[in-house]
Amino acid sequence: MSRECLPQHEVLLITRTATSCFTALESKFYMATELHWAGIGLRLLLTVAAGSLLGMERSRTGHAAGLRTTLLVALAACVSMIQMSLLIQTNGKPQNSYVVMDLMRLPLGILTGVGFIGAGAIVRRDDLVTGITTAATMWYVTVIGLCMGGGQLILGSTSTAIGFLVLWWFRILENRVERYRPAELAVTVTSEQLSAQALRKHLLAADFRIKSLSMTNKTEQHCRRFDCDLRWPAVTGSGDIPASISEIEGWPGVVEIEWRTNGTSS
Repeated sequence: MSRECLPQHEVLLITRTATSCFTALESKFYMATELHWAGIGLRLLLTVAAGSLLGMERSRTGHAAGLRTTLLVALAACVSMIQMSLLIQTNGKPQNSYVVMDLMRLPLGILTGVGFIGAGAIVRRDDLVTGITTAATMWYVTVIGLCMGGGQLILGSTSTAIGFLVLWWFRILENRVERYRPAELAVTVTSEQLSAQALRKHLLAADFRIKSLSMTNKTEQHCRRFDCDLRWPAVTGSGDIPASISEIEGWPGVVEIEWRTNGTSS
């Protein structure tokens, strides 16, 4: 039935009913601005659950910023938002004061401070970089704490589930993905049986990508040294030496092999 066929009072009744339903639905997703101890306790409880879930995943995989660090970061963000909500009524310039309060600086300061924690979690040794995922987790759990403290409980809970899915399930997926990792290979030989062309051919046959290949003649030691900058197909987390590299050890005249892998670690 079209809207023109309905009486005006029925149209108004349907409009009011729909508005009240949307208002009731919206109230289930957002908590009231006026805080009580029950609401504060619920926000803190959900923050503890979110921080513990993500923190246990970091602790289980042996990272420095584990359960306690992640939980404290989440609680700090949550408490800052709760404090901002409690002070919201005093926002602005009181009549008897020259001070103007900018309450948004409190959660923004928390985000800035977490940047220093994240920077401390990232460690670089030569070409090996570790702690990037841990630093990103600190930043992410801070945003979750801000959501929980601000009363966005559905958004915070959903973000917690997504974050745990990324840290746990995507780790399994990433470990199955083959990707090229940087590596360095140095081969020292005492005879002229191994040439640069033969070494290049062997590496290319093993699906290595050669970025550079150089040779150094050591006339006093009667040997030659080949230095290679490579990219090799390796599964994330695999520390095994490729079989094609181990084969070089058995070649005639080979006296020394140096193999070093570089890359990133979460």
